[in-house]
Amino acid sequence: MLLRPFSPADESSVIQLWNDCGLTRPWNDPAKDIARKLTVQPEMFLVGEIDGEIVATGMFGFDGIRGWVHYLAVAPGRQGEALGRQLMGEGERMLTAIGCPKINLQVRAGNERVIGFYRALGYDPDGTVSLGKRLIPDV
Repeated sequence: MLLRPFSPADESSVIQLWNDCGLTRPWNDPAKDIARKLTVQPEMFLVGEIDGEIVATGMFGFDGIRGWVHYLAVAPGRQGEALGRQLMGEGERMLTAIGCPKINLQVRAGNERVIGFYRALGYDPDGTVSLGKRLIPDV
């Protein structure tokens, strides 16, 4: 898989991949999330291609204290091929290179398959509760 930074021409394919993977929610506009990411560390928004087709994505970022992972996705038909592992490895490498000491990520409660994926990569529950407050509604 070729990993490269997101390009605006990728948007429709990326959003379709996220829909196929069940990552989108009615209260989050994926096009707005893309536009937001392109204003902060856009080089850390990666897409993975095989034979010219986008089969994986990952948004990585560093807020000065922790790294974050968002929209990690692998096409359903390509899951199990270690593409997610490759993408996470590159994100970890990029974050380490800029001095990021720890990565946080969120998985929806009950998504045991994805939790198992991250546990296999060395991620463990932190025993924290994630709270959120919408400041700018997307819809």
